[in-house]
Amino acid sequence: MASSEDDVDSETHGLQVDLFHPETEREPGDGNIERWGFDIHPVVFPTALLIIAVFVAATLILGPEAASIYSDIRGFFEGNFGWFYLLSVNIFIVVLLFFAISKYGKIRIGGVEAETEFSTFSWMSMLFSAGMGIGLMFYSVSEPLYYVSNVPGFYSAQAGTGEAGIAAMTQTFFHWGFHPWAIYGLVGLGLAFFSFNRGLPLTFRSIFWPLLGERIYEWPGHVIDLVSVFATLFGLATSLGLGVAQINTGLSYILGSSMLGVANIPTGTVPQIILIAAITLIATASVAAGLDGGIKRLSTLNVYLMFTLLIFLLVVGPTIFIFGSWVQGLGAYFGSLLTLSFFTGALGEGSTTVHAWTVFYWAWWIAWSPFVGMFVARISKGRTIREFVLGVLVLPSLFSTIWLAAFGGSGLFNTLMGNGSVLATYNDVGQTVAMFAMLDQFPLGAISGLLATLLVVTFFVTSSDSGSLVVDHLTSGGKHDVPRAQRIFWALTEGGVAALLLYGGGSASLNALQTAAIATGFPFAIVLLVMCYTVYLGLRNEYQVLASEEFKERIDEITDEDFNINTTGTEVVTDIRERTTGGDD
Repeated sequence: MASSEDDVDSETHGLQVDLFHPETEREPGDGNIERWGFDIHPVVFPTALLIIAVFVAATLILGPEAASIYSDIRGFFEGNFGWFYLLSVNIFIVVLLFFAISKYGKIRIGGVEAETEFSTFSWMSMLFSAGMGIGLMFYSVSEPLYYVSNVPGFYSAQAGTGEAGIAAMTQTFFHWGFHPWAIYGLVGLGLAFFSFNRGLPLTFRSIFWPLLGERIYEWPGHVIDLVSVFATLFGLATSLGLGVAQINTGLSYILGSSMLGVANIPTGTVPQIILIAAITLIATASVAAGLDGGIKRLSTLNVYLMFTLLIFLLVVGPTIFIFGSWVQGLGAYFGSLLTLSFFTGALGEGSTTVHAWTVFYWAWWIAWSPFVGMFVARISKGRTIREFVLGVLVLPSLFSTIWLAAFGGSGLFNTLMGNGSVLATYNDVGQTVAMFAMLDQFPLGAISGLLATLLVVTFFVTSSDSGSLVVDHLTSGGKHDVPRAQRIFWALTEGGVAALLLYGGGSASLNALQTAAIATGFPFAIVLLVMCYTVYLGLRNEYQVLASEEFKERIDEITDEDFNINTTGTEVVTDIRERTTGGDD
């Protein structure tokens, strides 16, 4: 019986190769250099290292002048192409939903007999940890507090009022809802489809196969992957700086005179470099353990910690206010979604918020899409397109709104109905302590604050090791499995870049690099628009083959006596038919 099942699996895998894989003799990483425990692409790996070294050196040498240059670049793109970012992301949402609800939704990533590698819970945990974890911890309290005092021009509300609170929740839901996950979902779907269904390298170049063909293995493909490495590595490096700033000031706030008064934790460059070193070592250990042994376990831990902190706040915090603000915020979000999605502020007030926040976020998500999208692709084999979109677009977005309502809503409660100390601390100290100042208003504030700090650390680690895994794929020619030494190398490189920039230029250098990463969002937006078309071409071709007589005949051949298939084999073939036709002949 087992032999029959093996015969069926082997034949259906051959079917996938024969009917769906492109006619090419190239294989992922077939021209790689294998030496000293590394398996590297001969062009992408050394060129990426050279670009990183030159960019870091130039940023450190130029110092404040580099920050000024990058700031001008950011202002140029936000001021002149804000409308383009907004329009592009709206197109991404429409295209992704079309793929899900159309006839293409039943196509399975990896082929008709592909099996999932991870349980739904583990899959969702890794999705959330890689995509939004650090950002939600940093902005969930500080962003609504900013809006309640500086009401976006889209809304007609007076600062500090209940109407301003509604506007704050609506705008925050908008920035952390469907739009960013649509970007990640589109990139993840494209990479997963062309890698698992077409057998192409798991790199960004593969999505251009319908347009470039064999040229994806030449310089056009090298350039695409190099830009992806650049955006991923420096995006992670700047986020390391952002995360350690919150951890550093958070520990200082909790353990210092503000809360416990048991230790004076210094803040600044040196403590943050020490934190980067410690967290990088943890991330390196996780990367060395592999996807299943390291990243999966840490991502699952993240989810448990998130739910613990969330439930704790729902119990000790303003529970009725939280749920009320969540429901009212959702209503305002859904009611304003279409208008907000296309609001540029060009015809009146509001352009400041659009440029400083919305365009910033959209460009940042797009610049990060190679990192998160490739990681999402790597863990999504075996899901149908419909399952994929539901898991990547809908569920994380809704959970984000619950989290924002709990933490941002608690901050607003203190501002609108309490003593206003959270907003005062935010205005006095800055964004990094907003979360801890809010938790300090409720019982066990020090314990919950330490738990929040631990959560930032674990999110930090999962983002770092996920990013290392992605850079590994990009610099190994798209191989799914790369040597452990190579994964460790990139994890250490990420931490080293962040620490070096902090040491040489402090937060100004990291802010400059963050702006540089944002600037990559413009060319990537163009790339993603092209990708909408290439993914459509790929799915259309796959569906045509699945619905063809040739495919049905090949499936019927599997039941021939040559394979000596018994009842179990027949059940497998029936399952294949149901997977490809939805139960219809």
